[in-house]
Amino acid sequence: MAPQFPTAAALRPLLERRLVIVTGKGGTGKTSVAAALALAAASSGKRVLVAEVGRDEHLPRLIAPGSPPVGYAGRELVPQLTAMRIDPYAALGEYLGLQLHLRSAVELVLRNRAFRQLMDASPGWRELITLGKVWHFEQMRDPRGAPRFDLLVVDAPATGHGISFLDVPRVVVSAVRTGPLRRNAELVEEMIADRDRTLLLPVALAEELPARETADLVAKVRGELRIALDRIVVNALVARPFPPGLEDLDVQLARLPAEPRWPGLPPPPVIAACAAHLRSRYELNRVYLDEIARSTGLPVVPLPFLPSGIRGPEDLRRLAEPLLATPVAVAA
Repeated sequence: MAPQFPTAAALRPLLERRLVIVTGKGGTGKTSVAAALALAAASSGKRVLVAEVGRDEHLPRLIAPGSPPVGYAGRELVPQLTAMRIDPYAALGEYLGLQLHLRSAVELVLRNRAFRQLMDASPGWRELITLGKVWHFEQMRDPRGAPRFDLLVVDAPATGHGISFLDVPRVVVSAVRTGPLRRNAELVEEMIADRDRTLLLPVALAEELPARETADLVAKVRGELRIALDRIVVNALVARPFPPGLEDLDVQLARLPAEPRWPGLPPPPVIAACAAHLRSRYELNRVYLDEIARSTGLPVVPLPFLPSGIRGPEDLRRLAEPLLATPVAVAA
């Protein structure tokens, strides 16, 4: 029997999740989507943690332009919204310090160059310790016993690394028979596989390579992971270029004579060429938007192209409303 995937109407709202892991091909705007989701949740009154896992910080300049780096310690950027960057070595030092009760000795070892070279050559530990830190935040409670954060948003690695990033806990559980490493990996795997609290949110562009890579990602997730996946965000869609009734405006402009020129405007052929370019971009976007929906079998969340890019929270808010809207169902 073919697997059944949720229709757009059956999807739970994004803000009802506890953990949303945002991934996608590099350059698709996944960090902007993570920032927009976190800001929208905070604006709705939720207590939000948004975490980056890459080497560089990008979220602070999007959410609070001009603010200094938040680092591993994290900081509240706007009311209700805390941002941080999960540094694997800092997380490892924190974990070993708690396990061994020798924090100063652990920090000394972690600063050792030979030890770092050994760790850099060891696969999987960064992913496991990073996800373990996410699990720790998901488990945190305030003095009243309520979750410290209502929503955690993780700006995960790009698509190529995203699958291995999420699959490490399962690999560790299957390879390690007993001990604290296995127990911790089991807890992280349980969090990832809990379809009620965790969601993987891929971000794509309506272009050939991102569309193909998104289809591959969805196929691998369905075949290799147990994480929930119920929609695709398709970012930077250009708006319909011409008003209703003038769908062929570029063609009509191309029929105009090159002379006379209009004061203050380029020659009619230049205007016609620009209009034709806008129309072709729009039509190309529609083709690959449909292709993403067809190849993945999932509803899509279309986000608009912002000509000036993301310069701060106001631009993020322009993405929030369509991001939280009901996705567009797959055409029959």
